[in-house]
Amino acid sequence: MSTPKPGSWADVLAQGRASRFGLICLGVWLSAADSLVTATIMPSVGADLGGYAYFGWATAGFLLGSVMAGASSGLLAARFGLRRATAASALLYAVGCLMSAAGPDIWTFLAGRVLQGIGGGWVAGLCSVAIGVMFPDRTLPKVYAAITAVWGVASLLGPMIGGLFADAGVWRWAFWSFAIQGVAVALTSLVMLPKGEDGEAGAGVAWTQLGLIAVGVTAIGLADLAGDALRSGVLTLAGVAILAATVWIDGRMTTRLLPRGSSNLRTVPGAAYAAMFLLTAASMGFSVYGPAILQTLAGLKALSAGYVIAAESLAWTLAGLAVSGLTGRWPTWMIRLGAVSATLGVALSIWAFPSGQVWPVIVAGCALGAGFGLSWAFMAQQLLAGLDETERGIGAAGISAVRLTGSAAGAAAAGVVANLTGLSKGLDVTSAQAAGVWVFASVVPVSLLGVWAAWRMGQARSA
Repeated sequence: MSTPKPGSWADVLAQGRASRFGLICLGVWLSAADSLVTATIMPSVGADLGGYAYFGWATAGFLLGSVMAGASSGLLAARFGLRRATAASALLYAVGCLMSAAGPDIWTFLAGRVLQGIGGGWVAGLCSVAIGVMFPDRTLPKVYAAITAVWGVASLLGPMIGGLFADAGVWRWAFWSFAIQGVAVALTSLVMLPKGEDGEAGAGVAWTQLGLIAVGVTAIGLADLAGDALRSGVLTLAGVAILAATVWIDGRMTTRLLPRGSSNLRTVPGAAYAAMFLLTAASMGFSVYGPAILQTLAGLKALSAGYVIAAESLAWTLAGLAVSGLTGRWPTWMIRLGAVSATLGVALSIWAFPSGQVWPVIVAGCALGAGFGLSWAFMAQQLLAGLDETERGIGAAGISAVRLTGSAAGAAAAGVVANLTGLSKGLDVTSAQAAGVWVFASVVPVSLLGVWAAWRMGQARSA
């Protein structure tokens, strides 16, 4: 039997990795489809449960749980093993779905979203751990390209699922369906992951860092409900400062969430994590508020609005697949080009959404998604390539944790801006137009800092 070409698709699936690769794709599907379905049905949820003021929290609450879980997934895998940890996490996600599906009020719905976030965050983080420890560096661009392809499928099916449920007036059934999928992932993990990985009972937990992350993300989320610009601004800045301090403190602890050097922007991990966090945070307004703005200004139904917003995920998929075979100096330039393209997408959104037209939003979404597709896999590859075997697990989990933290911070910050423009009082033309400008204009500086961090990766040293 011939040896597969290094870095090829055959190499990805060789040596018993095919079943593990399948499980990773299933876990990613759960997270990807959930986010797209929920974004599409949120206007219906708000109308039914009276939760327009909590639009941001429906996402931020989910992401707060995801951040806490994703950040600890590397330690969870070390203590209990990937097999048992993944199965239990998927079941917890299913329980959260059941709460949101059956919840009689917005608070029960949001509590369910937090549990979905915890369970889903662990599943997503454990998938990242599996990639980092089970797949060699040469296969990572292909693996991450496949992950973006799963997102692409979700971008086509997710809005359709959410839109059909919303337009039929049965949005709760979306969460019933995800509860069933969560149980399916739990059962599949027990079959596909090897039995021998039972973990180390003595593995530590970074309680201090996890607590600080919870406080930081919660502070940003509370800014969404503060009611005035001064208090909202103070809470947002305090939350960001706490998150930055967490990275610095983590580098000085015995049990860490991130690999050595992550707090230093002169290292590859430091620059990579910074770029991932900043660009992700800047992009969140597109998916959180895009469907609601389009339904109000362009007169689209939930299904149509969901598909327009899905242009971002589809562009991410196509760009990621297109560049997955590049080697040499190309990955460094793709990282830089991708950061610039994502920032261009954020800037174009300032003009696109208030216009009330669909095609400018598609253009902005394509620029935004292509930016991540060009750069994300190569950022992850360069980050993991510089780590030794003892740190690859937490390094890979750190990618998921940083992305989720950026998503939570970005969603909550977008909620602050949107509510200050009047969206908390309800959706109308005036509030939707104002949100369409300021949700994106406020994060252009954040995205530019992400470009700077991405540019530094090519000049940075290993941790």
